[in-house]
Amino acid sequence: MDFSKTRRGTAAVWAGETEPFYDGATTPPIVNSVTYAYKDLDEWYSVATGNAEGHIYSRNTNPTVHVLEEKIRILEGAEAATSFATGMGAISNTLFSLLGPGKRVVSIKDTYGGTSRLFLDFLPHYQVNVTLCDTTDYDALAAEIAKGCDVLYLETPTNPTLKIVDIRRLAMVAKRVGAVVVVDNTFATPINQNPLRLGADLVVHSATKFLCGHSDAMGGLLCGKKELVEKVFRFREINGASLQAEPAYLIARGMKTLELRIERQNASALKIAHFLKSHPKVADVFYPGLETHAGYAIASEQMTGFGGVMSFSLRAGYDAVKRFLPSLQYVHLAASLGSVSTLAGPPRTTSHVELTEAQRAQLGIPEGLIRYSVGIENVEDLINDLSQALASVYP
Repeated sequence: MDFSKTRRGTAAVWAGETEPFYDGATTPPIVNSVTYAYKDLDEWYSVATGNAEGHIYSRNTNPTVHVLEEKIRILEGAEAATSFATGMGAISNTLFSLLGPGKRVVSIKDTYGGTSRLFLDFLPHYQVNVTLCDTTDYDALAAEIAKGCDVLYLETPTNPTLKIVDIRRLAMVAKRVGAVVVVDNTFATPINQNPLRLGADLVVHSATKFLCGHSDAMGGLLCGKKELVEKVFRFREINGASLQAEPAYLIARGMKTLELRIERQNASALKIAHFLKSHPKVADVFYPGLETHAGYAIASEQMTGFGGVMSFSLRAGYDAVKRFLPSLQYVHLAASLGSVSTLAGPPRTTSHVELTEAQRAQLGIPEGLIRYSVGIENVEDLINDLSQALASVYP
């Protein structure tokens, strides 16, 4: 089926599922088989060497996982896609397959905590040169890229400060030096943003978040240029960070409602952000859908929706946060984001728990910041809940 003119909601349902499954099943089966048998040695060899379609061993490829990979490939408009056991598996395998001793990666300071840990601790250990720039200092980023860069790694909107990065502008600079541009699109999802259309070479997702949408399966996805995806896949199949069939099935099932969920979360988050912005006990709100947000203009240009995550701080500081969060009723105080239920917490226990307080400060993340991932609950109930919890905060 040609999905080139198909809208995203339809593609999310049908991508990877246009051919009938076993015995006419309309739902992809969960194929837990580790290995796949062949009666003909020539056919077996052709599949094993990649010259014919098929599966050999589920550490490499799996029929259920393939359905999920096709969904993200089509939704992002990519040439190829592959999968991983977790979102960090996608990010780390991508970086380690593209970088090595003497190679150089340029990135921004505002990235997810696990990614920051790779940049601060792991990659330098393997003699990879890492340069982290202030996220919205485009002159500094352009200057560092121009010095020589093998990988430009971006995340937008950023986790948890919701800063916006101009993908097109930086991708153009990166192309001049032959750098591979990688963008983490977890917060936006392909419903709100398509980095490949803006000049990126590769897009990574923590599929655990919005793509799955129900906080019941973990996975990571990578899509983009075929030759680059295949390079990362070859690293992953030996590294062993493979996605299993059951979580792949759950994520693919979750993606069928992706457009519906994202549209509701976009609308609810914007309404909640306006409510918080006007509340006297809230010091600041970070959400790219607010016209006062520093990245609003860029977000309006490169995104079709502003997402379901925001962060905000209270005027009374971290002591107020400790009182406020447990007072919320329609929220899980838990890590992760992108679920049908609202999730909230400070970076010190969620996105950047892997880092020390000093490292968080180095990245510009205050201890009193609250990340709030909007679910699909009725938005008036969520606003009322926030209102009563704020009433418990002094002064």
